[in-house]
Amino acid sequence: MFWTSYLLAVLALILAWPVPVLLSRAQWPARSPFTAMVLWQAIALAGGLSMIGAMLVYGLEPIGDNLIAGLKSLAGMVFNNEPTTALGFWHLFALSAAALLTAHLVFTLLLTYYKIERQRRRHRELLALLASPSDDGPGTVVINHDSPVAYCLPGGARSVTVLSDGLMAALEPAELRAVLIHENAHLSQRHDLLLWAFAAWRQALPWFPTTRLAQTAVNSLIEMLADDVALRTESKGTLIKAIAIVASGTSQPAIGTGSLNAGGAVVESNAVSATGGADSPRTTASRVSRLLSPQPPLTTGLRILVLAVSALLLAVPTALLIVPGLLG
Repeated sequence: MFWTSYLLAVLALILAWPVPVLLSRAQWPARSPFTAMVLWQAIALAGGLSMIGAMLVYGLEPIGDNLIAGLKSLAGMVFNNEPTTALGFWHLFALSAAALLTAHLVFTLLLTYYKIERQRRRHRELLALLASPSDDGPGTVVINHDSPVAYCLPGGARSVTVLSDGLMAALEPAELRAVLIHENAHLSQRHDLLLWAFAAWRQALPWFPTTRLAQTAVNSLIEMLADDVALRTESKGTLIKAIAIVASGTSQPAIGTGSLNAGGAVVESNAVSATGGADSPRTTASRVSRLLSPQPPLTTGLRILVLAVSALLLAVPTALLIVPGLLG
């Protein structure tokens, strides 16, 4: 497994730096946001798998020709109280580092989820006191706020879309429909789960600039996906105006503390973004530019190619870890 560990380390390094940087600068994701979202997820999963796998494979190299065989041998040493003399200092160090990193990632994922759910629960309590039901549907409430604010708060059957008086006064009926469709798309496509995972990744590895790039890109892509759903029934002009009006009210959150962010995935946030409501100015500008100067979607062949690359990114480290003696 000597060469396997080094190949996994190289793959982890490539996926941690140059690949995300290049993808964050590419223009094509706006043409096919779903395909780009799949690729971002593959990069994150394959990068983490390669990083942990490289340390595991190196640590287990003296006692097994693949990950499964090595783990079985290690388990025998632990549970049967066998000597670990076959493992040198650096092998034990690598195994310890892999275990600590895995525990850190899992703990951060769970901690981020706990913080998000706690903040959403507090937010729902505030809404129960300050909001009133809307005529636009049972899952929509209105708050007394002069600024145009719209966002959704995920929670399964308790999911709710929040609108402000200022927004409803500023929007025409078609524009209000566009906002509601956009928010329902966030909820139905469970964008909050995507953003939770990428927020946890950034919380766990804040020193990796690419975790910030990935989270920013995913935030933008989920807004584009929701925009595309709204465009199925509403015109581009209607959606652009709705984005501009909602974006004008993003400087002041309507309820609670912290900025509003899509999915509530960033732990400082309480809710989910709306049509422009929680976007950064850069993301809002990208969305408007995409609508004003539409580009054709990627061809079927290119989408299949990107999806195939995504699958390959996951398959390669997996095969290197479990196939006996693949690289010796």
